[in-house]
Amino acid sequence: MLKRIFLFLIVNILIVHSMSGQDTIQQIIYKPIGVFHTSFTPETGAPRQGILMPETRGTIEIFPLYRGALKTLGFFEYIIVLFHFSEVERWEPTVNPPASTEEHDFGLFSTRSPKRPNPIGFSIVKLEKIEEGVLYISGVDAFNGTPVLDLKPYLPSVDCVKSIQNEYMEKELGHHDEDFINDSTFFK
Repeated sequence: MLKRIFLFLIVNILIVHSMSGQDTIQQIIYKPIGVFHTSFTPETGAPRQGILMPETRGTIEIFPLYRGALKTLGFFEYIIVLFHFSEVERWEPTVNPPASTEEHDFGLFSTRSPKRPNPIGFSIVKLEKIEEGVLYISGVDAFNGTPVLDLKPYLPSVDCVKSIQNEYMEKELGHHDEDFINDSTFFK
């Protein structure tokens, strides 16, 4: 009788646990389509927002399987690069960006911090040219060897929204501060 009760409890605990949400969501796996080649390393640091430092240059090597998808991308001057923050060691629910006011912490999802549960980053870069599966870009803010997940064209009509409220919050986050723009030690 005790064995049946114990077995009944174990089965019910497993059922409740499997219905808790996190365990019922399918795992998502991404495969890189390419890799950044830059002069930036965790030791040297990288700009926080490459678009604010247009003189930074690098390349993105697209793996052979995906090079056919580059057709007509060269017609665009700016592109969006989605990548994996491969150097991130942990995530935090609240952060205080280096150049923000020290009055309060920000919730992670209201910042651009790389310390995320899914460390996915994005950059808007200038596409200088494409040669043999290599994108020559400027406005780079990624470390050498950073895996690239996807590329998209930057479309001003849908990717640029004018918002006074967001501009105010951008200043609160310190996104116009020179230390913020140039310091990449915040990722670890």
